[in-house]
Amino acid sequence: MKQEIQCGAPSGAIYGLGLIGAAVYFISHAAGFWMGVLGILKAIVWPAFLVYEAFKHLGM
Repeated sequence: MKQEIQCGAPSGAIYGLGLIGAAVYFISHAAGFWMGVLGILKAIVWPAFLVYEAFKHLGM
């Protein structure tokens, strides 16, 4: 039988730590309950914000 090796595990851990850090940041700056909910949603997609801003500053 063919064995499959998982190669993406370390990046998943880094994303998980980033998710927790972003959630703490966004929730701590929330003014109300719904802003906290929005903060959790922002924490899930924080890499997209990071790449967008990086491309914007690089002129791409």
